[in-house]
Amino acid sequence: MSITQLFKGSALSALAIAMAATVQPTPAEAQNRGAENRSERQQARQSNRGERRANRQSNRSQRQANRQSNRQSNRQGNRQGNRSERRSNRQENRGDRRANRQDNRGERRANRQSNRSENRSVRRENRRAVNTRREQTRGNNANINRVRNSTRRDAYREGRRDGVRNERRRDRSEDRRIRRDAYRDGRRDGARNERRRDRYEDRRDRRGYRNSNRGYRKGYRNGYRQGYRNHKRWNRTWRKSNRYNWYGHRRSYRNIFRLGRYYAPYRSHRYSRISIGFYLDSLFFSSRYYINDPWRYRLPEVYGPYRWVRYYDDVVLVDIYTGEVVDVIHDFFW
Repeated sequence: MSITQLFKGSALSALAIAMAATVQPTPAEAQNRGAENRSERQQARQSNRGERRANRQSNRSQRQANRQSNRQSNRQGNRQGNRSERRSNRQENRGDRRANRQDNRGERRANRQSNRSENRSVRRENRRAVNTRREQTRGNNANINRVRNSTRRDAYREGRRDGVRNERRRDRSEDRRIRRDAYRDGRRDGARNERRRDRYEDRRDRRGYRNSNRGYRKGYRNGYRQGYRNHKRWNRTWRKSNRYNWYGHRRSYRNIFRLGRYYAPYRSHRYSRISIGFYLDSLFFSSRYYINDPWRYRLPEVYGPYRWVRYYDDVVLVDIYTGEVVDVIHDFFW
């Protein structure tokens, strides 16, 4: 049944009830009619209830259908709107990212160029400072070496010159004295006195030579014995101590180990690598070759007959009484 049919049936039933109520029936008829009216009313109520239920169900179904259609349309519209918004936002974000990337690249390039220019200027200044320092150190080292070499040469020359000068002065003084004595006592007496004096000096020289030779032999024997005893006590394990780390000390103080050219006592002598047990000539360990400050080069202190001596670029520990080499460090100086 449709909704229009239900409304029509209800209207007809209401008209029939009104017409029946206008006629005044008898009591029996009135009772029968009352019962009929009740049954009709109940039927009408039931029919109305059914119609209402059907209307409610139809309304609910329509509402649900409308809701679903509205939801679907709204969802589709929202989806399309969200998609369009997302696309537009993506495009805007891409444009912003590209612009930011370009700006950042330009800033990075500018920073790199500025940093490179600053670093180049700093490097140039550092190189100039290092070069100036090197030149100063080289000039100072050259001056030091020149002064050392000149002082050594002058000392060596002055030593020889002083010896020759003293001999010449002594000879001159003796000649003058002889001339004075000869002039005073006469030529003959001067000659006799000269001869006597020569003989006396010869005898005195012989006696002094003998005494000096005896003393030299005695001192040599005592020194040899003392050196032999100390030789037994010399310990070559000093290299294990960090106190005498001359190799590391040379790395940090290279200028100290540059002593200049070595002048051998013999002109024809050439360098030969020596080892422990070798015997040197006395001229190679004279006082001019001594190392009087071994602590400066991180070398141990010596005692007894031992002395640290420079031999070309090597350092040699020599027994000055026998000339024996006790310890050697090769390539010690530059």
